[in-house]
Amino acid sequence: MTDPADRDWGEAPPSMTPPDLLREPPATARGARTRAALVAAARTVFERDGYLDVRLADIAREAHCATGSFYTYFANKEEILAAVLDEAQEEMLHPGVNRLRESDDPYRILEASNRAYLEAYRRNAKLMGLLEQVAQVDRRFADYRSRRAEAFIRRNARGIAELQSRGVADAAIDALLASRALSGMVSRLAYSVFVRDEAGAVDFGELVDTVTRLWANALRFSDVPAARGGEELS
Repeated sequence: MTDPADRDWGEAPPSMTPPDLLREPPATARGARTRAALVAAARTVFERDGYLDVRLADIAREAHCATGSFYTYFANKEEILAAVLDEAQEEMLHPGVNRLRESDDPYRILEASNRAYLEAYRRNAKLMGLLEQVAQVDRRFADYRSRRAEAFIRRNARGIAELQSRGVADAAIDALLASRALSGMVSRLAYSVFVRDEAGAVDFGELVDTVTRLWANALRFSDVPAARGGEELS
């Protein structure tokens, strides 16, 4: 089911999976169950061991099926990774800076967008780490991932442009370039916090508050709420 926040796409967001790696689903209920077990097992093993070190026998063992059964549904490691990503990509949908009604509070919409993105990233942190690894060794997955990221950047740029037209954000800023910079900032920070654990223990609410204020101040929002300690930021 598509996230209601993604209706602004006009269609489903781009897939991060090369379509030639996806097979037709099994025709029987038993086949569908076996395939589903293999995909679930593959995600567990990929996230645990990393893409390079996974063996197909490890996936079959995790799924409690014979290694020979694996080849009924998948030809290689690339195909089952594609199946894992195809199922997981809906979990990673999140609202961007969407079209706003006149009655909407732009800052709160931005805050909700950042919260949803960071929650989705935290929930899928192991998979996001896996994607970083795969992107280094397989150009196809890297390209499709980049296409999907670019689509989110352009959607956020449309939201920034709308904020500019309403006088909320600085009209002198290039909306697409700003979206590229700010979206990249948040995604790399999320990777640092949730995958690499480079920042140590970070309060989630403080993380959301910080990135939202950085967005709002970078775009020169006309109205930024008081900080947690009561000091007004501009």
